[in-house]
Amino acid sequence: MAQSSRDRGFDAEKACCEYLQNQGLKLLERNYHGRRGELDLIMQDDSTVVFVEVRYRSNNSFCSAVETITASKQKKLRLTAAQYLQQETRLLNGRFDVVAMTKKVRNNGSNDYAFEWIKNAF
Repeated sequence: MAQSSRDRGFDAEKACCEYLQNQGLKLLERNYHGRRGELDLIMQDDSTVVFVEVRYRSNNSFCSAVETITASKQKKLRLTAAQYLQQETRLLNGRFDVVAMTKKVRNNGSNDYAFEWIKNAF
């Protein structure tokens, strides 16, 4: 049976989180819900809080994952991040990263992801 889009999104976020943890970031929150929207991952990179927008695309022929983050989406992310920072005063510096992911199929049939990590994306 094919995976639902929700399951694919969950798997992509989990893989992205593991990838970023392997790069030295620490997970603070996953799927933070605020009044204006949701933040996929909130991580810490030294003294900086990193708001990570995970974008998974199975096919980039129409547009890339990064191109799907509209100005409206960026505004929602900023407002939700501001709400989070009001609650978490110990973290002073913040940035928005985007991780664009595509699935790679290996010769042995297993799946893997290709990551494009864009720091300070907007």
